[in-house]
Amino acid sequence: MNASTEALPVVVIGAGPIGLAAAARLIERDIEPLVLEAGPAAASAVRDWSHVRLFSTWSEVVDPEAEKLLAPTGWVKPDGATYPSGGDWAELYLQPLADVLGDRVRYNATVTGVSRTGRDRIVDADRDAQPFVIHYTGPGGREERIFARAVIDASGTWSTPSPAGGSGLHALGEKSAVDHITYRVPDLKDPAVRTRYAGKRTAVIGSGASAFTALAYLADLAKNEEDGTGTHATWILRRGISGSTFGGGTADQLPARGALGLAAKAAVDGGYADAVTGFRTDAIEKTEGGRLVLIGEDGRRLDPVDEVIVLTGFRPDLTFLDELRLGLDERLQAPTELAPLIDPNQHSCGTVYPHGVGELSHPEKDVYLVGMKSYGRAPTFLAMTGYEQVRSIAAHLAGDQEAAERVELTLPETGVCGGAGLFDQPAAAEETGGGCCAAPATLTIGAPVGTSGGC
Repeated sequence: MNASTEALPVVVIGAGPIGLAAAARLIERDIEPLVLEAGPAAASAVRDWSHVRLFSTWSEVVDPEAEKLLAPTGWVKPDGATYPSGGDWAELYLQPLADVLGDRVRYNATVTGVSRTGRDRIVDADRDAQPFVIHYTGPGGREERIFARAVIDASGTWSTPSPAGGSGLHALGEKSAVDHITYRVPDLKDPAVRTRYAGKRTAVIGSGASAFTALAYLADLAKNEEDGTGTHATWILRRGISGSTFGGGTADQLPARGALGLAAKAAVDGGYADAVTGFRTDAIEKTEGGRLVLIGEDGRRLDPVDEVIVLTGFRPDLTFLDELRLGLDERLQAPTELAPLIDPNQHSCGTVYPHGVGELSHPEKDVYLVGMKSYGRAPTFLAMTGYEQVRSIAAHLAGDQEAAERVELTLPETGVCGGAGLFDQPAAAEETGGGCCAAPATLTIGAPVGTSGGC
């Protein structure tokens, strides 16, 4: 990299929790960041699930370096033992952090392509010496570009949910039935959304925490005498029911996650939901009355439903990175060195080793996928893991390789999972034990391994 390239900013794609933490870490290293955010405000994706409470406490979702930037503004960190909702996280931490960054964050800026200046992905000659060029559409659809010394893609996976089809493709008829399908946990406290599901039959496709949450929400609606009568869910699982279907329950080392599984089990046991197992959706047909019939690969046809909630995970959007030389695992679409550490067939969020620039590097020098996007299709991402990722990358870009290779995050064996929680009030979290502190293990961030710290 030549001197003129070093003078360029590091472009960070996405003003979510990991992207903003990346900017804070770069500033700490006297490297100028420029954050491009597709939405009109910080944490646009988080705001889409503002009604859902995290598994993680405030102490686990604030980056220490970001906190230092906020301190001079008079910002006060929320009670570290309480659980924020997505809305809390966005409004009380992420937007104030973006405000401190000021003009370093550009909103309504959708990245459409990233490449090396004057080099498509085929050309080898002098490639690493060329700056990156990032094309994006600004307000009003205006086409713009910016040059950068490095690119940190923290755009996440929220914009690309996986479809209902068991093959990984959209089921036949899925796209034409989109008016009655959602790929998010619905906010049943919103009157308009509540009306959509109240008194209706809804299919919920998925087997993770988000599906558990949706089932619990629908069961609560069904119990409401004012508008819930007739509300019923059909829970569709691609596998059979086993001892692990509902998670670990009271034995789960993550009590918040266990509570979700117990709530889903209660919905089934209470008759508010029926479970259909071994069903891989192949097609979705509309009846004359406008209801939807799901058809399995084995030819089974389920009873008609009014709505479908598809919660089958997310996948990374790699289209705008097509001119870069990325090294991705063929299954997870995660960086090759990282993939074995996060393979969901082998790991839960509690057994993923903290990692940094070494595991996140690609054949294309100085481009990094971080945060949820670094996990590709793997589901169990931790916010603090993302903060450690960008700490390591910033150190590397500053030439401090010792710090880049040093692990400064220690997680308890249970992990600290973020995601769709059911804690509507802090008291509810206390009743289940909540968070990492259910296990007597150390959790430190911002200090070398061996420094103890409480969670």
